[in-house]
Amino acid sequence: MTLSSHLQELKRKHETLSEAVELAQRSPATDDLEIARMKKEKLHLKEEISRLSTV
Repeated sequence: MTLSSHLQELKRKHETLSEAVELAQRSPATDDLEIARMKKEKLHLKEEISRLSTV
């Protein structure tokens, strides 16, 4: 896997997770801990994308 394809995959995962967080926040039945976990994972992906983009 090349660096650019890896970055594209990370960006795709970040976008998918972003949509899932938005949907979960609109649903009153969603557990706050699950939303926090998704946000943390989303931040981790963003940091990884940023780190790899500066290489």
